[in-house]
Amino acid sequence: MTSWIGRTAAEIAAAVREKRATPREVVAEHLARIERLDGHVGAFRAVRAEAALAEADEVGSRADLAELPLAGVPVAVKDNLAVRGESNRVGSAATPDTPADHDHVTVARLRAAGAVVVGLTNVPELCVFGTTEGVHGTARNPWDTSRTAGGSSGGSAAAVAAGMVPIALGNDGMGSLRIPAANCGLVTIKPGTGVVPAGVSDGDWFGMSENGPLATTVEDTRLMLSVLAGTEVVNPNAPATHRIAVSLRSPLAGIAIGKPYASAAREAAGLLIKAGHQVRRADPPYPMSLGVTALTHWTAGTAVDAEGLDPRRLTRRTRVHAAVGKRFVERVRGGESRARLRRRLEPFFAEYDVLLTPALARRSPRSAPWHERGWLRNIIANSAYSPLTPPWNLTGWPAMSIPVGTLPSGAPCAVQLVGRPGAEAELLALAEQIEKLRPWRRTAPLD
Repeated sequence: MTSWIGRTAAEIAAAVREKRATPREVVAEHLARIERLDGHVGAFRAVRAEAALAEADEVGSRADLAELPLAGVPVAVKDNLAVRGESNRVGSAATPDTPADHDHVTVARLRAAGAVVVGLTNVPELCVFGTTEGVHGTARNPWDTSRTAGGSSGGSAAAVAAGMVPIALGNDGMGSLRIPAANCGLVTIKPGTGVVPAGVSDGDWFGMSENGPLATTVEDTRLMLSVLAGTEVVNPNAPATHRIAVSLRSPLAGIAIGKPYASAAREAAGLLIKAGHQVRRADPPYPMSLGVTALTHWTAGTAVDAEGLDPRRLTRRTRVHAAVGKRFVERVRGGESRARLRRRLEPFFAEYDVLLTPALARRSPRSAPWHERGWLRNIIANSAYSPLTPPWNLTGWPAMSIPVGTLPSGAPCAVQLVGRPGAEAELLALAEQIEKLRPWRRTAPLD
């Protein structure tokens, strides 16, 4: 009997379209893996076993089965996006346990393309932090379960890295796709503003949050992004040679980049040189005020999301984060600081097509009850390991993470690619070249 565990979404969809597999058998096999492994990994807040099998049968009987790009593909959804018939808890005890009466537009697009939602994945409370733990569960890195999967799309990343699903849906407001993808050895892209419908929480964190895919290959990332965007993400007119800047400098002052992540960026640079690109060392002109700008937006977004929730039911770190941000809401709402940052960085991206950086500064923190620890301790831990992602939410420009190299523990390392507005297809093409020259192991060795 053919096993579909560890197959890509593209492979599964092709087999279902060609009737070499049924959606039910594919989904059932993945549900069995979730049942066997998730007690140790903690990816899911809720598993929709019966509902998913019923949906799989519906997909199998669709008249347009032969045209569905994600025919019968199991998908996990981050628990801050509405899934019809399921509650949307956003990692909190303060949110209502009320079933949604509709799908979020991104979930609806996945289902229209033939995907089957098998469950909702764990997140830190209100999707604030770069580690995933809380009252609904703790998501661990399948490559090293002593470490957090990252956040806030930690459960979605853990589910894909553990082979429980081939693809998952997440979102990114300060790195919430790229951080867990980098930890868990996955490919992801935070699209630029307007490419994929947002509608994340209340106001998309002032337009900084974007929905996007988590996958094990560039092909699956492109496939899922195309479904989410409602159009194929390709650019046939892209130049064959790109001008690529490599920066090993942290955008936040005082944070050093660890040796494995700096080495990964150098390795990726060498691969891109081998692929024929012009690669040079150059640092973007990050302003000294960037840390303050990031913190004010990060906390203000949480303040808006926490409005109307009982503060007594929020954890201390979330409550303090929202209280700090409340004083900044009106200041950041106008977007002046984000516009200034774009103007400052635009000349750099006129000189270079793409920026290559390490994805993280160091490996993720230990898996621990971070939600029970103080606010400042969480802020320091988050900032120390993930300083490289926030600038590109502030600008609204596309950025992606791909696996390159390994940590001393054997867990994956990763790099980040950043482009101008509209450069999603170019970033994917560069990632594809790196993948071809230096393939990575796609799922963690849990069996």
